[in-house]
Amino acid sequence: MRSLKLLLCWISFLTLSISISVSSDDQFTVDGTVLELTDSNFDSAISTFDCIFVDFYAPWCGHCKRLNPELDAAAPILAKLKQPIVIAKLNADKYSRLARKIEIDAFPTLMLYNHGVPMEYYGPRKADLLVRYLKKFVAPDVAVLESDSAVKEFVEDAGTFFPVFIGFGLNESIISGLGRKYKKKAWFAVSKEVSEDTMVSYDFDKAPALVANHPTYNEHSVFYGPFEDGFLEEFVKQSFLPLILPINHDTLKLLKDDERKIVLTIVEDETHESLEKLYKALRAAAHANRDLVFGYVGVKQFEEFVDSFHVDKKTNLPKIVVWDGDEEYDQVTGIETITQEEDHLTQVSRFLEGYREGRTEKKKINGPSFMGFINSMIGIRSVYILVFLVAVIMMLRSLGQVEEPTGVRTATAVRERVDQATTVPEDESSEHKPSDKKED
Repeated sequence: MRSLKLLLCWISFLTLSISISVSSDDQFTVDGTVLELTDSNFDSAISTFDCIFVDFYAPWCGHCKRLNPELDAAAPILAKLKQPIVIAKLNADKYSRLARKIEIDAFPTLMLYNHGVPMEYYGPRKADLLVRYLKKFVAPDVAVLESDSAVKEFVEDAGTFFPVFIGFGLNESIISGLGRKYKKKAWFAVSKEVSEDTMVSYDFDKAPALVANHPTYNEHSVFYGPFEDGFLEEFVKQSFLPLILPINHDTLKLLKDDERKIVLTIVEDETHESLEKLYKALRAAAHANRDLVFGYVGVKQFEEFVDSFHVDKKTNLPKIVVWDGDEEYDQVTGIETITQEEDHLTQVSRFLEGYREGRTEKKKINGPSFMGFINSMIGIRSVYILVFLVAVIMMLRSLGQVEEPTGVRTATAVRERVDQATTVPEDESSEHKPSDKKED
């Protein structure tokens, strides 16, 4: 009789456990919408999903409100991935005890939990960019591809935003370190199979080889070694950018991470069909001079930036200079423009020869127009705020109420502060502290 009672107790316990388990699973309906979490189901959600992206928000936070439609747009796309990413949100103002426990100190705070391991997200918050970045975060450092079809599928899934590096006939260990180091900048894979069809498709003629594809710019390059002593990493770093880079608001941000100087060609309209021969010459020169970045920009497309290089209506275009990426550029003596009368590649080669031999004149970026360039990089509102703050400090100083802070004594210091504050656009990076409870 006692055994029977024990058996019935065990059956009841198992039934209850199954019931709890089912109810725990059923509370999360994964249908491409943003999940609303509470303090009672937060831990369960983190353990249930391999990848879950959580927005810790406060209802009164204006930045949180503006983020909501972006998350709503990204959620169904991320839910359909082969490795689905669930988007959820938690009212950290209401569930303040949980927020304090996981050290949420600003709104919104975005966290990606990959197999339970948290990582704070500082990337862009627009829906399309959010999808691109999150796909990259959860992907393996280096994908191992077993067949031609797997290579094709990998390239298609990678999309067109990031460059793609595939090692054919390379051991995974050779590029695993680079895969970890540059995970946020590119896709990395190794293919165990090297067929003739693959070699034709990716335009290489022997293995081992590292193939770099830049889908955005339809560019392709191959590295045959040596695969040690920094040569491989140097190739990867140089391949993050295309051979010739169109200069615009977005690509200027990419240049901030590249230490190379920029051979900059300024044209009237970068889309004009007559420039194709010039672009071909620049591409050929870039192949032979990988220690430099080659870029081009049109007055019509980016006038405020072009003006920084003393270009006006009297300037003969195309104009070619070497820009240090900051406030100075070199002009080669006797070769300021590219003419139509002579072969373009010959002129570019002569320009580079003069630059490397030091036959240059150093010039400063045009001051007022350089401010326009900064505006294009970080947003006019940030500049206005900085100018306003400096003006207030100067006014108070003139009244004798405060001393001048050491951090704002020079224009250079102000620019340095601007640069440090502009990794993400202002409207995407602003945060509220929990103590800042106010309606935006």
